[in-house]
Amino acid sequence: MDETRHSDIYARETDSRIRHREFLLQGVEDLTLLDDTFMRIALNDIEACQHVIRILMDDPSIEIVEVRSQYRISKLVSKDAVLDILAEDTQGRVYNLEIQRKTTLDHARRTRRYNAMVDAEYLEKGKEYNEMPEVYVIYISETDIWKTRQTESPVEKHFKGQMTEYDDGQHTIYINAAINDGSPKAALMQYFKTCDPDDMSQGALSRRVRYLKREKGGIEEMCEYSERIFNGGREEGLREGRREGRWEERQAMIHLMRAQGIDEETIEKILENLKEEEAVSV
Repeated sequence: MDETRHSDIYARETDSRIRHREFLLQGVEDLTLLDDTFMRIALNDIEACQHVIRILMDDPSIEIVEVRSQYRISKLVSKDAVLDILAEDTQGRVYNLEIQRKTTLDHARRTRRYNAMVDAEYLEKGKEYNEMPEVYVIYISETDIWKTRQTESPVEKHFKGQMTEYDDGQHTIYINAAINDGSPKAALMQYFKTCDPDDMSQGALSRRVRYLKREKGGIEEMCEYSERIFNGGREEGLREGRREGRWEERQAMIHLMRAQGIDEETIEKILENLKEEEAVSV
């Protein structure tokens, strides 16, 4: 191969790698905390997760000691559950943060399932029921799914016709990003929607987002994830999606494919192929 031709090939390959890198970076830049996959990565950090929980719980004294993202709870005869974020504080209280962008689901029964799965996971053999932890399912939605016109809609339990509280240790709090009522929770949700790495208004959460979007180590972490799913490793990503066996786990894939310019017809074909393969394997 002559030197001129070799130089041309090298130049094309180099240009291709540069464009490929820019392609990945743009996909990362467009992600927000309302994308469940990005939220899992961003909040798989104690300080960032603690910041969010403190605001949503109106309690700056909460100290988070453990965080798990994509926490899988497996059952032999029932459907597995993969929790977006599961965290525990120094008082033994458990917090499950879930992002939901769909509008066609039965949200109430969905949160009921989250509560039940966490309870089943934490009730160990030989323990009494009063040893079960307080569980808070915090359900974050992009829209005002209950039409309350409030950022926060906690579920309260009372005996019929009375104000006496029915306290079973399960707590469900709906938070929506559509309503800005001027509260700290609303400000947090506005940040969730923009996820601007130059906006440092959210303390530890802002630092975590800036790290993932602007600093070398975080960018590499995010690009590696995008690369694995969509560039050269797309088949591996699809296999992971099939193993998950859950439609909602693919929403992050769809968002990233759209962010990276994959047309809707191709996305639809990929999803149809997944459905067909799952039908055969059942």
